[in-house]
Amino acid sequence: MRPLLTTLGRQLPRCSPILSRQCLNRNYAVQAPGAPTLEVFSNNIKYLQKERAASNPELSRQADYLKDEIAQRLVDRLLDISREFPKVLDLGANSCNIARALAKPPLLAPEVPEDPPQVQVPKAPLSQRIHELVCADTSPTMLHRDDGLEEPVVPISQMVLPSLETLPFQPESFDAVLSSMALHWVNDLPSLLASINSVLKPDAPFIAAMFGGDTLYELRASLQLADLERRGGVQPHISPLADVRDIGGLLTKAGFKLLTVDVDDIIVEYPDTFALMQDIQAMGEGNAILKSVGGPMSKDVLLANEAIYRELHCKDDEKDRIPATYRIIYMIGWKAAPGQQQPLQRGSGQINIKDVLGGGDFGQ
Repeated sequence: MRPLLTTLGRQLPRCSPILSRQCLNRNYAVQAPGAPTLEVFSNNIKYLQKERAASNPELSRQADYLKDEIAQRLVDRLLDISREFPKVLDLGANSCNIARALAKPPLLAPEVPEDPPQVQVPKAPLSQRIHELVCADTSPTMLHRDDGLEEPVVPISQMVLPSLETLPFQPESFDAVLSSMALHWVNDLPSLLASINSVLKPDAPFIAAMFGGDTLYELRASLQLADLERRGGVQPHISPLADVRDIGGLLTKAGFKLLTVDVDDIIVEYPDTFALMQDIQAMGEGNAILKSVGGPMSKDVLLANEAIYRELHCKDDEKDRIPATYRIIYMIGWKAAPGQQQPLQRGSGQINIKDVLGGGDFGQ
């Protein structure tokens, strides 16, 4: 049984810290220059996970259904920007999922009747408007996994980065920066966002998608209960993730303007928790917490987790499969530029919300 991707009423078959404290009498406790202020994830563990996943290309491709779907939705957001993109950076490219998404037709939104009807001017496909796509990732095996399978529709160049924490690019080098499913493994996200803002040309967009908030909340809860039952304690099995409420503030501090942040919940159905965990490993998305302890989960914890998961999160008539929720945070920010469109001043609106909602006294 293969998982089904379910979202917004559609079903898609699976295709294949070290905190530094500076004291007056302890100057040696100052943070070393260049090191992350807060280190939650191990970059080396994440590198090894992605290398191991990509070393089995067939299994890795089968587990790409989620990354391919999210890359397609991210590309559709870029499609709405009517301009040319001579040079675009794909940061954390994985197996060049965005490059593949550019070769596919855009997702069709439901038709909404317009009154009066408006003439829609067709946009040129992104494959004709992006002249060069720089795909950068930390895992060479993952980055080059699909080399030679098919010719990309957009000229691409591939670059292996020692880390996603720092960018080796000159200021104002790119007409857009895209990132799909990579930023949730970054320790110093505020600094990286500031670096992205630096490498963008004025009035250029940054569009990204990342896991956030309640991703895999079902698995997180059931594993905690299984640990309590079998081991008498809890250890982290799923990495902490950013909350959507924090993203806007981070983008603003990094200097981005005209922000858009939205959330998408994608529910994937699996035959059991073992298939879910296998796919997470095949995606290269396993736990990479720096101070994670305890090693592999024991058999009794895994079996208890399976039973608890089905009891808590499966309907009575759907015990043959389990749902897993992936919460995706999409963000769009623009680098500031002279003459850039500005949001209206607060309080400048000319329409009363009561008129829109049909009036009435909301206090009664």
